[in-house]
Amino acid sequence: MSYFTGVVIFILVIWVANCLNVLREYERAVVFRLGRLQKGYQSPGLIFILWPIDKMVKISLRIVAWDIPPQDVITRDNVTAKVNAVVFYRVMDPQLAVVELESYRYAVEQLAMTTLRSVLGEVELDDLLSQREKLNVRLQAILDEHTDAWGIKVTKVEVKAVDLPQEMQRAIARQAEAERERRAKIIHADGEFQAAEKLAMAAGRISQEPVAITLRYLQTLTEIGTEKNTTIVFPLPVELLSAIMGKIAGAQPPDGATK
Repeated sequence: MSYFTGVVIFILVIWVANCLNVLREYERAVVFRLGRLQKGYQSPGLIFILWPIDKMVKISLRIVAWDIPPQDVITRDNVTAKVNAVVFYRVMDPQLAVVELESYRYAVEQLAMTTLRSVLGEVELDDLLSQREKLNVRLQAILDEHTDAWGIKVTKVEVKAVDLPQEMQRAIARQAEAERERRAKIIHADGEFQAAEKLAMAAGRISQEPVAITLRYLQTLTEIGTEKNTTIVFPLPVELLSAIMGKIAGAQPPDGATK
């Protein structure tokens, strides 16, 4: 009799151990009784189920960060690239996530990969490289719209890296170099134009005050004397040179004439 009692107590202990379950704060439990879904879900703490009549499925409500493997994407301008991204999602309705999907993780991951290839295939390479924020928002909106019926919320999508072929990288580098040269030439031409304007204004000012050119001569002599004190400079007015050259030209005999 004592042996039978011991066996009964042992079976009772095993049964109670399987009936009692502890849920963490971030977990919820969906219970099936004889295959039928029980309304609502179990909250965190110590819960009791009728094992083996009841079957319990634990669902985590924490945000899951899944790294999408690099996907081969052909952009709208026929450029091949490998793009990978990160999807952040969480379960909002545990019952829908368990009943509607065989594996909600697998479903979200497959949907994310397909959506990434579809959306990035509709944009050009320049937009893929420069407008990632808009693409992230668009990807998140599409995924969230599809997963809402599954009780899952996609909180964020981030495109991590875009790997381009070596030929395309060299082409982009040449394009960037040409763009920098174009800007340098424009800046240089703009500087020359501004300098010419300032020189024209200075010439107009000096023409109004003839004594200013003499002061400029003296200032130049002072600067040269300070830096190179062994150099002798004799300023010669341009008007004097013009007059001398005119007299020389007038003194020459015409072609074919003799002295």
